Amino acid sequence: MREHIKNLLEAELPLVNLESEFLFSELDSLGVTTIMMLLSAEYNIELEACDATPKNFMSIDSIVEMVKSKLQDK
Repeated sequence: MREHIKNLLEAELPLVNLESEFLFSELDSLGVTTIMMLLSAEYNIELEACDATPKNFMSIDSIVEMVKSKLQDK
């Protein structure tokens, strides 16, 4: 799942270093929104504004954990 999400995001956000330990600091609001829209569509999950936290977007691994959590909640 990690590689799939990374590849999906790299295609849409080529200038963002997705391996950064501080990914959230590299993203602007458009980047966060883009990630949320892509993941919502790809995994058929509902991501809301309250999910756009530094904790959830700290790294690619934290994004994967957020997706896994949303999939379990379905």
